[in-house]
Amino acid sequence: MEKGLFITFEGCDGCGKTTQLELLAKYLNTQGFSVITTREPGAKGLGVQLREILLNYDGEVSSNCESFLFLADRAQHIDTIVKPAIYQGKIVLCDRHIDSTAAYQGYGRGLDIDQINYLNNIATSGLKPNLTLLFDVDTETSMARVGKNKDRMESAGIEFQEKVRRGYLELAKAEPKRIRVFDSRKTIEQLHQEVLGTIAPLL
Repeated sequence: MEKGLFITFEGCDGCGKTTQLELLAKYLNTQGFSVITTREPGAKGLGVQLREILLNYDGEVSSNCESFLFLADRAQHIDTIVKPAIYQGKIVLCDRHIDSTAAYQGYGRGLDIDQINYLNNIATSGLKPNLTLLFDVDTETSMARVGKNKDRMESAGIEFQEKVRRGYLELAKAEPKRIRVFDSRKTIEQLHQEVLGTIAPLL
């Protein structure tokens, strides 16, 4: 691998993506790679404050406002964390990215997908992940794993969560080379081995 990589982890809440990100980071570190783990929204600094608003603000937030807050966080994140790390030859593992906005604000909230794609492109200056790992889980299992203490997005209701899941699967159909789908009903170790097999050609 002659340059850095940008790998994103996507899926509905409770899909196990964060666990798989952590396992992959640990594995890559043992193999001598320089790895950065990060997330959207709220990687650090300004992003932390945006995350607090997005997930815990108890007043009304319009769908357009919500979308632009995620995009603002993304622009800051890409410019200050992701791009510098990639240019330094590091592997960046990110918990949620552009596909979350398309799935949640596009398919979930009903905003125009083409417009979201256009705005995502502006926020990222055209940078796209080398690979996106999508962990698919049915809505009932997703909500059960999240539990009772839900943030604002997790509390949006079953119908919303179903739309988000369908949205993710539509995105995967549209970009099968970039977005690889994993069945989250499998064990943690089974998923980890599948992830390792998927990323091997990139290393």
